[in-house]
Amino acid sequence: MSVAFVPERLRGKAEVNQETLQRLLEENDQLIRAIVEYQSKGRATECVQYQHILHRNLIYLATIADTTPPNVQRTAD
Repeated sequence: MSVAFVPERLRGKAEVNQETLQRLLEENDQLIRAIVEYQSKGRATECVQYQHILHRNLIYLATIADTTPPNVQRTAD
């Protein structure tokens, strides 16, 4: 299950930190690799499933980026 998926009852309570963002980026990398592999094998159904998860993750990241003030500097841990 995607690290970006948070059940409705827990939304707004999860802490967004550098570790969570890194895990999400790594998951997106794995999703893209799986999509490319399934596309090369002609397995469209699996592609669509992974594309939906990737889309949800990207929307989540965009939402975080939109709500983060521009003057906040992030440091690598």
